[in-house]
Amino acid sequence: MAKTAIITGSSRGIGAAIALRLAKDGMNIAFNDLNMTMFENNDIVDKVKALGVEAEIFCADVSKFDQCEAMVKAVKERFGTIDVLVNNAGITRDGLMARMPEEQYDMVIAVNQKSVFNMTKFVGNVMMRQRSGRIINLASVAGLYGNPGQINYSASKAAIIGMTKTVAKELGARNVTCNAVAPGFIHTPMTDKLTEEQKAAMLAQIAMKRYGEPEEIAGVVSFLASDDASYVTGQVIEISGGISM
Repeated sequence: MAKTAIITGSSRGIGAAIALRLAKDGMNIAFNDLNMTMFENNDIVDKVKALGVEAEIFCADVSKFDQCEAMVKAVKERFGTIDVLVNNAGITRDGLMARMPEEQYDMVIAVNQKSVFNMTKFVGNVMMRQRSGRIINLASVAGLYGNPGQINYSASKAAIIGMTKTVAKELGARNVTCNAVAPGFIHTPMTDKLTEEQKAAMLAQIAMKRYGEPEEIAGVVSFLASDDASYVTGQVIEISGGISM
């Protein structure tokens, strides 16, 4: 039986690239995003199905505990197993700390970090019963090094790194691995919103002098979801073209 992967926030960008790559690896794909409008004028589901695997959209706000519980139950009923969870959903609401309203901070923490707890709790229970599974979290270089104007985003991604290591320790005995990838500057609709000045400043810090592509993140996620990564857990893999050096 084919394996099944849930990918949160997978209507576009990195999430969609991961869905396509895991489908190429032979996995059925449970797509997720807030609502069906996120998939309008978007052929990612058709592209996945064209690869000969099954795919279905499960709409849910992953920052909401009860919606995650219902979605995981629905995915399990639809596909029979849940073998891979990719916690990809994320937003930015940038601003300097001194000017940031509380709700702007709370929103990013809820979507980026609380969603990881929600989904990992419910999918983790399924994987523990199966005694197998791969959990892959999308962190960020902002969570490793901080980034001015992103105290909320940096905090959420740093927390995900700590959560990754904790889950790896809690679930390892049940043959469930948990790892994180920490992308740098990747071409996505989210990063397209940055000013040219911000983009130039970021490029100057990258050793490879280019931005990354979503497919380059998807390739590392594919490895972590594969049998080749069966003894890899609790790790954070930076995918940044050398931004930290």
